[in-house]
Amino acid sequence: MNDLYFIRHGKTAGNEQKRYIGRTDEPLSALGRAELAEKDAPFAEIVAVSPLVRCVESAKILYPHAKQFVVNGFRECDFGDFEGKNYAELSDNADYQEWIDSNGTLPFPHGEQPLAFRARCVEAFGDFANTLRNGQSAALVVHGGTIMAILSALALPKKDFYDWHIGNGQGVAAVWNGRTLAVGGALWQ
Repeated sequence: MNDLYFIRHGKTAGNEQKRYIGRTDEPLSALGRAELAEKDAPFAEIVAVSPLVRCVESAKILYPHAKQFVVNGFRECDFGDFEGKNYAELSDNADYQEWIDSNGTLPFPHGEQPLAFRARCVEAFGDFANTLRNGQSAALVVHGGTIMAILSALALPKKDFYDWHIGNGQGVAAVWNGRTLAVGGALWQ
């Protein structure tokens, strides 16, 4: 069994403006860095990150002395035509309304298909988890969508994808038994 900590990266300028930030490789904002600096990260022997700079920077703040293991499959979803835009900017967009009406199940126009994104994240998690020794702890400093994808597929108690949403700089603790994740609760409020 392994103690795992799923931590969403700190805020970026796009997050503060409630924009869809997926493939955009933007750094943490000053607020995002400051909020993370106030947190006490749980001990982890391994720190895995998405290759995007907001995750790499977040991990460096939370685990300044840890070697980071980049997992490409932990990248956030490509939001296609919605990338970099917020609800207000998309409110008159028919494709966006259709996507909202589908409860986020339709593919993003010119972007990633949500089910393919989720499968990518779960596969990457499985590959990463197979590298852990029994009893080894790990922090995964990744994206909100990545966390939702992994937990909705593998966590107990079972919840829908959007029910696993956590805010920037927040995290959840879980125990991995090789098949499922027993989620123990929030790291920080």
